[in-house]
Amino acid sequence: MQHKQSWEAKITAASLLIALGIIYGDIGTSPLYVFKAIIGERQITEALVFGGVSCVFWTLVFQTSVKYVWLTLKADNEGEGGIFSLYSLIRRYGKKLVIPTMIGAATLLADGIITPAVSVTSAIEGLGMVESLSHIPVVPVVIAIISAIFFLQRFGTENVGKAFGPIMATWFMMLLFIGLSQIIKYPSVLDALSPVYAYELLVNYPHGFWLLGAVFLCTTGAEALYSDLGHCGRKNIRITWGFVKTCLVTNYLGQAAWLLHQDNPLLNERNPFFEMMPGWFLIIGIIIATLAAIVASQALISGSFTLINEAINLNFWQRAAVKQPTETKGQIYIPSVNMILWLGCILVILYFQSSSRMEAAYGLAITITMMMTTYLLSFFLIYKMKWNKILVFILLITFGIIEISFFIANIVKFQEGGYITVIVGGIFFAIMYLTYFGKKINHRYTKYTDLGKYSNLITELSQDESIPKFATHLIYMTKSLRKDQIEERVIDSIFAQKPKRADVYWFMHIHRTDSPYTLNYEVTELVDDKIIKIILNVGFRIQPRTELYFKNIINELIQNKELNLHLRYNGSTKYNSNFDFKFILLEKFLSVENEFALREGLILKSYFFLKRFAQKDQKAFGIDKSDVLIEQIPVLYQPYQQLKLIRKYCEKPF
Repeated sequence: MQHKQSWEAKITAASLLIALGIIYGDIGTSPLYVFKAIIGERQITEALVFGGVSCVFWTLVFQTSVKYVWLTLKADNEGEGGIFSLYSLIRRYGKKLVIPTMIGAATLLADGIITPAVSVTSAIEGLGMVESLSHIPVVPVVIAIISAIFFLQRFGTENVGKAFGPIMATWFMMLLFIGLSQIIKYPSVLDALSPVYAYELLVNYPHGFWLLGAVFLCTTGAEALYSDLGHCGRKNIRITWGFVKTCLVTNYLGQAAWLLHQDNPLLNERNPFFEMMPGWFLIIGIIIATLAAIVASQALISGSFTLINEAINLNFWQRAAVKQPTETKGQIYIPSVNMILWLGCILVILYFQSSSRMEAAYGLAITITMMMTTYLLSFFLIYKMKWNKILVFILLITFGIIEISFFIANIVKFQEGGYITVIVGGIFFAIMYLTYFGKKINHRYTKYTDLGKYSNLITELSQDESIPKFATHLIYMTKSLRKDQIEERVIDSIFAQKPKRADVYWFMHIHRTDSPYTLNYEVTELVDDKIIKIILNVGFRIQPRTELYFKNIINELIQNKELNLHLRYNGSTKYNSNFDFKFILLEKFLSVENEFALREGLILKSYFFLKRFAQKDQKAFGIDKSDVLIEQIPVLYQPYQQLKLIRKYCEKPF
């Protein structure tokens, strides 16, 4: 709980500035494109403009303020947030929660691919309003900026990240003052905050309901508020949201005022965000908007790294190389994910070419994420918060109606490009589904045995000097959480045709906890100084470093005089003071003798296919190549039963 308390205790100007820089990039840059998407090619009327502002305002109230800032932030897992943290809190309360979690995470990743593209493109398109810069092609500039952002990920963003807070503070102040400049001229626009205008737009305006697809863009970044809970803390988010919401609403009102008091009845691809800026400020505004879009992109990328890292540790994703480019806790870099996101963003930019076309495809997938979060949150409120089930049901129905309405309104985006995010989300979901259930089936068919049955035989092998010594300390990684169990294939490996003699046999199991930063271990000696089982309890946000853990554990046991054998001899020599140890990793592959049912066969074959592209076990566990032996073993789940092999006798030649 220390991690959580440390964040909750820090409410300072610096912590609030950090919160502004980390979590509001996506939702904070929405004024760049929301009103442009709402108006589109429609004729500018008071009903459309006032109704649009009213819908945006009440969406921010219900979806962002009530659901996420007030309600969802309660679901913190020792200070950490996000859909996987929420799942970790409630997974014991329902076996079917895994599918909604996968859907929510997959669609969040998919919709995230388009966020950097639409944000940066919307900002750079402002150059078209500057006569001397209007000839600059937008797409190459956007690709260059996006590529630079992804390239710099490998070096970490600790130093650059220090500027994110001031950049976003400047951005929000700009939103506030530009919006106020229009509201002061036309104060009657404040009437648009009445929910009556939202109702009139949705019910009486021609095809008004379908405008919710554009309105929804104002809150697509709300999920990021929860995902970044661990970086900023609940109180910092709630305090800064008051300021951010004021700036956003003020700017939307300012855009509405400008729209109703300019001469052209059509928008004609103009962006009201840039149009209402004074001419002398336009270049400065474009620069600030571009910097804010870069911050939004960076926040999304960092959030995707965190999401995939949690997915790996919760068995939703194949193992991937996870690096920590700086000393900052929680800052990670996943090369494979970085490459996938970069390719996705570039393809989106090349395919859509303009922000207007991107807006048409934006938001469909994230509505699914929000629905899944609402469903999972109801379990948290009932089982963890102990709220009244009727109250939770009312909340579930309320947010369900809102989000289903947004989803239906976004369905029309499918043909306009929304199919891209849906397809990408489907691919992410398939990877998660095949990985998770492939591991489940694999675990179900894994045979375990009582380690105690072999203790005497292992001890005898250890003392048999006729067998060459394989290592002083022999360590097997095991999936068995029970202290007295081991996989049968581990026993087979020890007593192979060339038995592995060692002074001490260690069996280590990494237990992923529901808490994010747990790191402790338990030791059980089945035979003194001979057979030892270690359970490593590792939080789902920690990248394991098994070899380092083992060295620390054995040194601690020796210092505490718990391993008397090693006080006399630990495998070291006068030439090398390091003790002698060897890890054994058993790498499985599907035996050709298997005969599967259709579903299990498809899942297992796909799972082992995906494993070819995954990080190898020794890297995932944190073991040096020089200290590990990989043994390839065939896995026989369901042996082929219908073998009819008939011997054919030949006549002897004369």
